[in-house]
Amino acid sequence: MKGEKNVAGLILMAVCVTILFFGSSAVLAENTLKVGAYGGYFKDSFDKHIFPDFTKDTGIKVESVAEPTGEAWLVQLEQAAKAGVAPADVSMIAQVAMLRGQRTELWMPLDLKQIPNYKFLLPQHVHKYPDGRVDGIGAVSWYITLVSNTKAFKTPPTSWADMWQPDKKNKLGLLALASNSFLLEITAKTFFGGYDVLNSKEGILKVLNKLAEVKPNVKLWYRDEGQFQQALQSGEIPMGQYYHDVAGLAAADGHPVRSTFPKEGGVLDSGSWAVSKATKMSKEAHIFINYMCQPQIQAKLSLKVGTAPTVRRDVTGLTDAEFSSVSSDIPPIIPRYDLYAGELSDWVNQKWTEMVTE
Repeated sequence: MKGEKNVAGLILMAVCVTILFFGSSAVLAENTLKVGAYGGYFKDSFDKHIFPDFTKDTGIKVESVAEPTGEAWLVQLEQAAKAGVAPADVSMIAQVAMLRGQRTELWMPLDLKQIPNYKFLLPQHVHKYPDGRVDGIGAVSWYITLVSNTKAFKTPPTSWADMWQPDKKNKLGLLALASNSFLLEITAKTFFGGYDVLNSKEGILKVLNKLAEVKPNVKLWYRDEGQFQQALQSGEIPMGQYYHDVAGLAAADGHPVRSTFPKEGGVLDSGSWAVSKATKMSKEAHIFINYMCQPQIQAKLSLKVGTAPTVRRDVTGLTDAEFSSVSSDIPPIIPRYDLYAGELSDWVNQKWTEMVTE
């Protein structure tokens, strides 16, 4: 309890600092668009490859903001919005956080007439409120695929079902959470013909029971991506699920690693551009999002950042090799984010722990 109070106090302090800092900076930079991006490599890449050209092409200055991990950024945005302040005008938001932000109408509805380039987007990258208002536009996307050590497995796997095979005992590394592994969706697509089985508790339990059958084959339920990558490269854990682009970089560096898109498809996860309802920069935010929807910008992100394009392949101009390094033509597995942000989320997480990872 004491720890929880300390965490709450730190979050409150962070919110207050955020409001004071960004409130004062807004006065100093009225014509600057504040854009939140995932921290580290993502932010550095956008600072280098995207934001300078955006300013050059539009005349709109950008102040990039490194978003904290987890739910902390959503908390900051929500608390600041209550005070009429936007720590960032536009933010790159994960899909579960998009749904949670809808509860407080945090996201400003977007006017697609001001975003004509949205016509290039794949349908799954137009995010909407339940009533149909658009609240998010695809920013970046990435794939989780079936990876394997080429020394341990000379022949690449062809299906997610290979993870259930007896010869994979104690050889798998899988992501530890239901909400980032998307193993419920993988299991549903592979063994139940699609996602309809996930529409009820009874169906979810059937999927969990099937997924539990893979437990003898799992050596590591991982939260630390670097830990699994090292074990994959060494052959200690020669198969599992991982990020396609990162596995490709490891292979390019000479490690015995391959990434395979199973016949059921890789898992396509993504982040959306969303605008705080407290922004005073609505026009500029729309210009920015429209700019980011350009096929050539999405192609640049694929080449420079390693993300999969959120627009149709045919408009990107990417070569076959460039496209396959970040994406696939096999129809993807689309996560059921509602399972992790809706009314069943607590129950799903409880059953996940009881039946799968314990």
